[in-house]
Amino acid sequence: MPSASIKPSSTQVDPAVNSPLAAVERAEGAPEKLALVIPTLCEAENIGGLLRHVRSVLDPLDVPYEILVVDDDSPDGTGAAVTAIAQEDPRVRLLVRKGERGLSGAVLHGWKNTDAAILGVMDADLQHPPELLPQLLSAIREGADIAIGSRYTPGGDLGKWNPVRKLLSAVAVWATWPIQRSGVRARDPMTGFFLVRRACIDGVAFQRTGFKLLLEVLVRGRIRSVAEVPFAFGLRYRGASKANFKVAWDYALLLLRLYAVRFGLRRRG
Repeated sequence: MPSASIKPSSTQVDPAVNSPLAAVERAEGAPEKLALVIPTLCEAENIGGLLRHVRSVLDPLDVPYEILVVDDDSPDGTGAAVTAIAQEDPRVRLLVRKGERGLSGAVLHGWKNTDAAILGVMDADLQHPPELLPQLLSAIREGADIAIGSRYTPGGDLGKWNPVRKLLSAVAVWATWPIQRSGVRARDPMTGFFLVRRACIDGVAFQRTGFKLLLEVLVRGRIRSVAEVPFAFGLRYRGASKANFKVAWDYALLLLRLYAVRFGLRRRG
């Protein structure tokens, strides 16, 4: 099964991060850098508005940040839309993967190409509210190893899903309970909206295929504390959903793999 570690790429890490000044700033509690990855596949209609929205939320905060749009070679002009914004704001970067598909792999690719201490991900389809980012970041700053935008914690909501989809989602979450570690279980291990400390996952070889990276981070990462911030799952603004049979199949394979790791049938990779 293809896997990927999220150690920073040597060609992308800012040399200043290892400088004496950087060490002093870290010692004095200077704000840690955030890297927010937004995976895309044919999101030209959504990405421009989302990037403007995210920057308007992050700009007032006392945090250095960059937004990495990882595009799976979309044919609809997604890359061109991001490039136009990146030319005006160097904190926005475009990374294009050719011949690859899969949300988890895109996220891991983005995380590998940044030196940020805080790593994050959100969807490009406007179903994850950027207004939640300050609360997620605050939870990390207050000591959480991972901060999750949660639909299942009190105050969260699945939105206008039909009853069958809600049932399937509940079953999928229930199936994760035995493999999550006691004391750090998340109510919503399936969400694609979260921040995590790099130190908690650095060097872990995660599965690149599939759409449920958070679950693997919770099971295999060095996570000691979890914060969940409630949000209501929104409706896709434009474009088509990527959910299909392959997504479900990849999730089933991930579950089998994590059960094997959790119960000692397979060594941790």
